[in-house]
Amino acid sequence: MIRLGVNVDHVATVRQARRAQVPDPMEAALLAEKAGADGITVHLREDRRHIQERDVELLRERLKTKLNLEMAVTPAMVAFAETLRPDDACFVPEKREELTTEGGLDIVAHRRKIQDSVKRLQDRGIHVSLFVDPEEKQIETSKEVGADAVEVHTGTYCNAAGAEREKERRTVASAVSLAYRLGLEVHAGHGLDYENVLPIAGIHEIVELNIGHSIIARAVVVGIEQAVREMKALLKKARG
Repeated sequence: MIRLGVNVDHVATVRQARRAQVPDPMEAALLAEKAGADGITVHLREDRRHIQERDVELLRERLKTKLNLEMAVTPAMVAFAETLRPDDACFVPEKREELTTEGGLDIVAHRRKIQDSVKRLQDRGIHVSLFVDPEEKQIETSKEVGADAVEVHTGTYCNAAGAEREKERRTVASAVSLAYRLGLEVHAGHGLDYENVLPIAGIHEIVELNIGHSIIARAVVVGIEQAVREMKALLKKARG
């Protein structure tokens, strides 16, 4: 069965809009777990636009499944993760002006820095993945720098339509197959929703999907538990 990681960043986005105490990402995370989430994902950004350090610390203490910390490859974030020791860490690119992560990390261009950071976290017992575009060279270099896993960026697939979307799905599937053959654990995410997730979830080498915005958006209408159950049902359908 494919795992579902629920990203609760945008619960914190709503809270930070008023600098209030609610809604609480911790409460949302615990309800998501109750509804069947296999893990909780948060991105602690440099500008702290949504998730804060205290959120991550509380999640680390209270989650019953696992905590996946998305993070930039910076000395400050690596040091924070070394102290926190999340179950998983996923290195992602980060730009202050972007609304959300716009693409994969360039492992080839930043090979030495990424390799050193991967080893530092692995030495603390943390499972490390790299968020990459579905490109052969990025996948191969991810293996070379010692990552445990890759999370394949599905944003281009999600933004395409018709025949172009199917072409992008095949690109994702090819990258997933390569990563699997190289011995990397394969995750995927970005832009996935209730309408487009089935073709990606149907790629059997993928063991985990991380989904945030669409689940939190659905939760505004039906509640977090129902939103998570609906997504889990789709993933189960994709795997027959």
